Amino acid sequence: MRPGLFVLAIFHLMELGRTLVLLRFAGELATKSRRVRARFQGRLARNIGEALRSAGIRYSIRPGWARLFVEVEDRAALDVLRRVFGVSSFSPVRARCAADLDEIVCVGEAEFRDRVRGKRFAVRARRAGTHAFRSRDIEVALGAALQPHAERVDLTAPQVTVFVEVRRDEVFLFDEEIPGAGGLPLGTQRGALALVSGGFDSAVAAWLTLKRGVPVDYLFCNLAGAAYERSVLQVAKVLAEDWSLGDRPRMTVIDFQEIVDALRGDVRPAYVQVVLKRLMYRAANRVALEEGREAIVTGESIGQVSSQTLTNLRAIDEVSELPVLRPVAGLDKQEIIVLSRRIGTYTLSSKVQEYCALVPDRPVTAASPERAREQEQRLEPMLLERALEGRRALDVRALEASDLLLPYVYTSEIPEGAVVLDGRPGLQFQTWHYPGAQATDLNEFSGNFRRLDRSRVYVLVCPLGLQSGVVAERMQREGYRAYSFRGGIRGLLAYARERGLAAEAVR
Repeated sequence: MRPGLFVLAIFHLMELGRTLVLLRFAGELATKSRRVRARFQGRLARNIGEALRSAGIRYSIRPGWARLFVEVEDRAALDVLRRVFGVSSFSPVRARCAADLDEIVCVGEAEFRDRVRGKRFAVRARRAGTHAFRSRDIEVALGAALQPHAERVDLTAPQVTVFVEVRRDEVFLFDEEIPGAGGLPLGTQRGALALVSGGFDSAVAAWLTLKRGVPVDYLFCNLAGAAYERSVLQVAKVLAEDWSLGDRPRMTVIDFQEIVDALRGDVRPAYVQVVLKRLMYRAANRVALEEGREAIVTGESIGQVSSQTLTNLRAIDEVSELPVLRPVAGLDKQEIIVLSRRIGTYTLSSKVQEYCALVPDRPVTAASPERAREQEQRLEPMLLERALEGRRALDVRALEASDLLLPYVYTSEIPEGAVVLDGRPGLQFQTWHYPGAQATDLNEFSGNFRRLDRSRVYVLVCPLGLQSGVVAERMQREGYRAYSFRGGIRGLLAYARERGLAAEAVR
């Protein structure tokens, strides 16, 4: 295409409101062989396309060896692009022209004179190809054209930097470089299975694994019921929607509550945590091998808690057939939390209670594999097998907000030790209430529940289960294990009758 026709085509596209984005590949891609690099860059282009389609953004992609160009009709695409692994940085192009020095100066002055007005500025130029001018020539000529509009040139701390990138016959002008996610394109490695608890550590470990191009599925060993599952799924949903662009992760959920009960009864208290982790690793290996995954990922950080001493990790690792990856092994808690803020899981993880805290005051910190094995053998052999048979697999990206709300707000049973809060008026409460229930004005309570003990389980009930469901959901969002009894007061009365509790509770 002749230069004049090229410029006309470019400005026609800009009049249509389209944005051209210049993407730079992560530096590691340049170290690969030509064949591997081509495969990685092809995967990156596919991931970008899927990410933009998922966001409902129309686009076109023009691949290149050193740069990738994406044209979009919605600047919301910039938020999507910053979350695609394999992109070092990217820049929305403000103007384009042919590779002619006079034209660069003319277009650059017209585009940026208002941007630099009254400010300190600099011009930075880069070239690829053979031209009649140098990068330095561009910086000097365009800088001279813009200087009358600006406060002054400042090469040390400019308020505005005008970038000019010459790629053979084309020139791209922009004034920002937005950091990308870096790493390797997702899907360039085989997959792994991440054990997740919903807390800071496991979410960050999964994200760091994704960053290395590894598709991650999730395994959640549920120790504490539906509200806990809901909290963990919310964290996984962020990882799936925001960072698994180019993949469709699944979460396997295994109910570990029977296992927890057996551990408390059959295993020496000091070894409960170590044996629990061994069982989780066994479950993870079974699921990973059946799903064709190559490794297990955990959020363990060396020395952070008793089960994460090197000696205990050796006793736990013994049961794993697959490699165990620990991306946060060398990070302290504050470093992990900083990353969780960047990822977007911090707020959700901060409300997830630590349900793995089944250890006594003096947990073992140096368990030998032999002693851990001996303690595990005290458990019924089929205990883990039964848990695995009841596992469920969920498509995390397919979950809607309602899926993460209603199924986890309602319960059909009263857990042992739970506090039952009955929201009916006084006379109705006095006529019949569940044994030990507390009369509660739910309207007033909904604004005052934060004084309650977060270690307790709360079951709320009202005539139809509607108001109690709203309050229970609000409590869950604040990190409480709170539920609304399914079916309201009629459901609770039927539940009590089945257990022979209804008659003795009548007043």
